Amino acid sequence: MRKQIVAGNWKMNKTFSEAETLITEIADALDDVDLKDAEVILCPPAIYLEMATDVAFESNFKVGAQNIYPEDSGAFTGEISPLMLKELNVTYCIIGHSERRKYFHETNEFLQRKVDALLKHHIRPIFCCGEVLPEREANQHFEVVKKQVQESLFHLSMESFLDVVIAYEPVWAIGTGVTATKEQAQEMHAYIRGLIAEKYDGSTAVETTILYGGSCNGKNARELFAQPDVDGGLIGGASLKPDEFLQIATSF
Repeated sequence: MRKQIVAGNWKMNKTFSEAETLITEIADALDDVDLKDAEVILCPPAIYLEMATDVAFESNFKVGAQNIYPEDSGAFTGEISPLMLKELNVTYCIIGHSERRKYFHETNEFLQRKVDALLKHHIRPIFCCGEVLPEREANQHFEVVKKQVQESLFHLSMESFLDVVIAYEPVWAIGTGVTATKEQAQEMHAYIRGLIAEKYDGSTAVETTILYGGSCNGKNARELFAQPDVDGGLIGGASLKPDEFLQIATSF
């Protein structure tokens, strides 16, 4: 059975002391709840990863990074390599987030390199894909997502692909307070699963975890996660609020 996941993407938020408090509060809360086999992942800014992995060692969550550069080392000032993450016991990494695509002009081809670099070091990519509002309004959302998935992931062997988590993020629903309806989320998740079945096989499609990443919160998580092809969420703003994040994590 595929894994159910709630991953918190902190983005560029929290000072050191605030991050320490938030990690501790979430860790303590997770010790007292039944996650029903769901996996919780915290993805703080890179400078807090060591602190997070130290706490995670004795707690009920995993740690993910928000980005990497696809080389082990070199003259890439300001970047972080997957090898560095491996040494910190980081087990997941978000790539292809709409903000990275928009502000840092990351292409599908560049993201393919990131996927390969992470898998080389046994770090699971959380690969983000999704359409912006004009593409949704022009009824191009399926083609946009298909191109992103095909060009960044479908070069992988079946065995390697099974280590990838996909996060569908309708860009028009990120940080806007607007959320895709449960029917819209299910429709796209089912479409992505269909693409995987066509490329690999039905078993691979069934085993692939696909998260929803568009303004998921404590109020709508349960109905979203109840959809047959929605396996959890990539959570933004709500992951900075311990009580709400815990509510989301227990919404399966």
